[in-house]
Amino acid sequence: MVLADGSFVTVNANQNTDLFWAIRGGGGNFGIVTSFKFQAHPVKTVFGGPTLWPIEKTNEIMKWYHEFINNAPDELNGFIATLIIPGPPFPEFLHNKQFCGIVWCYVGELEKAEEIFKPILAMEPVFQHVGEMPYPSIQTLFDGLFPPGLQWYWRADFFNELGADVSARHLEFGSKIPTPLSQMHMYPISGAASRLAKDATPWAYRDAKYAGVIVGVDPNPANADKITKWCKDYWEALHPYSSGGAYLNFIMNEGQDRIKASYKGNYDRLTKIKKTYDPNNFFKVNQNILPA
Repeated sequence: MVLADGSFVTVNANQNTDLFWAIRGGGGNFGIVTSFKFQAHPVKTVFGGPTLWPIEKTNEIMKWYHEFINNAPDELNGFIATLIIPGPPFPEFLHNKQFCGIVWCYVGELEKAEEIFKPILAMEPVFQHVGEMPYPSIQTLFDGLFPPGLQWYWRADFFNELGADVSARHLEFGSKIPTPLSQMHMYPISGAASRLAKDATPWAYRDAKYAGVIVGVDPNPANADKITKWCKDYWEALHPYSSGGAYLNFIMNEGQDRIKASYKGNYDRLTKIKKTYDPNNFFKVNQNILPA
């Protein structure tokens, strides 16, 4: 890793341990990582894909999903969304309509997949495309819909519940998505990610249930105000029900208080480490942590 003074350091659980703690969630505030070693886990073929319900069923599906996903085995995950189907590769009867959708991925034993998915399909989605596929395929299923060069506006929060008031807001704003590529995603925080202590890394929201993000997306600059307003209004309607902070890769330039809220009690420790390794705040084109 290259530090602000130009020196190289090795950072791991035994060397420069304070810096090792900080960079696992502290973003690009402390230096430039030039190489890294990580522990991989073999995943080859998975079982998954999208399921869709009419947007009018948002309250019902979110209530079921909250109970189901928080009791699901570690091998199963799926994020829930409000979205429009813009066109191919989806069938024509779905085009330009609003949906509540869930994109699933199961990495367990494939012979158990159909049994795992029975309660999902019992919810009678109007469209489902789930089955076996290579893991890289599920990671790139929707890449063709989002080519480089689109304009994006982001807002985000962490959440603990999807109760009636929350799902009502999702139904309201999911019913008036302004452009075909704009959408909301809610990613579960579960499994191994939820089992570490909140101060094990800078990410302090391991006890939250979901990382939510709303994105206004469109290729036409003339729609910038439209997608931005929808995104902001959606966020403002949901924020009172949030945990207070957000996953920082999902937010815009929203001020220092927002950054502090997203690190909660870990922010002060980060500022001290920042002062040690970057006292002049050379690395500041980021969600910035100020030197103590």
